[in-house]
Amino acid sequence: MTTEALTLELEPREALGKKVRKLRKVGTTPVHLYGSGVDSRSLQCATPKLIRTLAKAGANTPITLSVRGEDQGQLAFVREVQWHPMRGQLLHVDFLAVRADRAVSAQVPVVLTGESPGAIRASAVVVLQLRSLYLESLPLLIPHEIVVDLSVLTEVDGVIKAGDIVLPADVKLLNDAEEVVVRVEIPRVAVVEPTAAAEAADAAAAEGGAESEQA
Repeated sequence: MTTEALTLELEPREALGKKVRKLRKVGTTPVHLYGSGVDSRSLQCATPKLIRTLAKAGANTPITLSVRGEDQGQLAFVREVQWHPMRGQLLHVDFLAVRADRAVSAQVPVVLTGESPGAIRASAVVVLQLRSLYLESLPLLIPHEIVVDLSVLTEVDGVIKAGDIVLPADVKLLNDAEEVVVRVEIPRVAVVEPTAAAEAADAAAAEGGAESEQA
């Protein structure tokens, strides 16, 4: 089943270099579109609309970009997002153009669901060791996320490896199949070493007890 791409309308951009500061002040973000088989283009988009789309798409959901005044859209992925380190202002976004009939690779986040019987029985914790999987597929078949059901972790030392996860049809795993994604971990009991002061106090108490017995 294909994934319906998000859509985003852009506008041609004439402001380049230092002039893009004026764009940001009026609520517009500069955008760059590039990729194999397409001309590199300087574009722009209303910042609030762009931020909403970025939040939905992440880095692995395709977006159909359209340019105002043009008929043909372009399928693309978000490739780089620049934010101001202090103010949190969106500065620039790069989009990578792709073809719908050519496979692409993407990092897809892992999301956990359910509970592990093994972890509950042993008062253990479930550790997400690999937060994303590296997958390959046609752009519209790349899943937005990979959901992992913890109920299969019935043993106290259970693990879920990358190769154990059932992927959608026509989606290829690029990670090592033996790579651990999730594991059950029993917390270690901390051993508190006695301090010198505590050892001295214990020794004094023992000597005091011996003197009392002699008296």
